[in-house]
Amino acid sequence: MGTTDKPADPETATKVVPPPSKKESAATPPPPKPDYLFLADVALRFLVFAASLTSVLVMVTSKQTVFRGPFPVKAKFNHSPAFIYFVAALSVAGLYALLTTVASISVILKPICPPKLLLHFAFLDVLILGLVASATGTAGAVAYIGYKGNEHVMWQKVCSAFDKYCKHIAGSLATSLLASVLLVLLVWLSTFTLHKKIRQD
Repeated sequence: MGTTDKPADPETATKVVPPPSKKESAATPPPPKPDYLFLADVALRFLVFAASLTSVLVMVTSKQTVFRGPFPVKAKFNHSPAFIYFVAALSVAGLYALLTTVASISVILKPICPPKLLLHFAFLDVLILGLVASATGTAGAVAYIGYKGNEHVMWQKVCSAFDKYCKHIAGSLATSLLASVLLVLLVWLSTFTLHKKIRQD
């Protein structure tokens, strides 16, 4: 009798898995790389918030009482309209920086960012920069008159009497100047990020 070949058992047969094709491996997207421009954006916006908040706090706590004879004389920031405008402007800048910091963090968590959002950031950054710069210049001019006086119009200097008050004002102005510089860097960064995004699209 002739021998008949038995079929191989399917359970014991060796299963050969074909290697993934180049198309399948290429179809798998690589993990997204962190956008360092947005990380720098978040850092700058947080620093603007911190500088604005510090400047406001130092300004609103600037007060001093001196005695001229038996009469007390008080000096506060709200005695000058320029300083009131300064506090209002830096408060707006701090709130804006805080809100845009949260927005930038959401962009990092969701990398799909439309150029329209970046354009809004650039416009608003320029607006806040102008607001902070104008407030710093206005308050700085009043502080300079208080420090140096003006002999031509007989404006007397007051910082010789209100030394503690003037030191608070100077510290607040220095911090607001730092916020202005940070906003300049932020405007440059926002413009460059928008330019890069448009080129990629």
